[in-house]
Amino acid sequence: MYHDLKERFWWYGMKRAVAEYVEVCDTCQLVKAEHQRPAGLLQPLKIPEWKWEEISMDFIVGLPRTQKGYNSIWVVVDRLTKVAHFIPVNTTYSGARLAELYISRIVCLHGVPKQIISDRGSQFTSRFWEQLHDSLDSKLRFSTAYHPQTDGQTERTNQILEDMLRACAIQYGTSWDKSLPYAESSYNNSYQASLKKSPFEALYGRRCRTPLFWNQTGEKQVFGPDLIRDAE
Repeated sequence: MYHDLKERFWWYGMKRAVAEYVEVCDTCQLVKAEHQRPAGLLQPLKIPEWKWEEISMDFIVGLPRTQKGYNSIWVVVDRLTKVAHFIPVNTTYSGARLAELYISRIVCLHGVPKQIISDRGSQFTSRFWEQLHDSLDSKLRFSTAYHPQTDGQTERTNQILEDMLRACAIQYGTSWDKSLPYAESSYNNSYQASLKKSPFEALYGRRCRTPLFWNQTGEKQVFGPDLIRDAE
């Protein structure tokens, strides 16, 4: 939060003020787990050579069921740029249903990755999913059952995302799926320490134009309800 704010604002004691604000945020405290250093040595994976060449996939489960029947979020992350897509799903979805979403939401946007890293969830160990990747010439690599931190960077990214998305679910209850696109945009445009920039900038080579920066091109700067009224 501090890195994002300091690009546009400054006041005396800003860093401390941001830290204190987060510390007293009820939602933040509800979702933030104790992140302990894992036992043993992490086995880092080789850094991908190109964007969306290698991805990681994970599920965030146990969320309130929405009116559309979603109760979990499928998180797909590019290992190089850390750009993520949040896809609302139901835990009962079959491998075939997930494959349809994978093609429409990932492959159609970024092409077919060379390698996918995931846990050994039943959705991905099915024969159907295996045949899909064979036909796409994609390699599906599983983290081991007792060492899910095979890739330390991906593990950390997933933990950040899980905290963020659970906060979204707490804030919006059974309508969290409606705010998911905004959560995705917020994450992809937030500063990442490992990148020294936002995932969006790492992917496209420039920062995303948002309402906060409209004044840079001489356009009217509007916020909140004013933005909705001006768009109508």
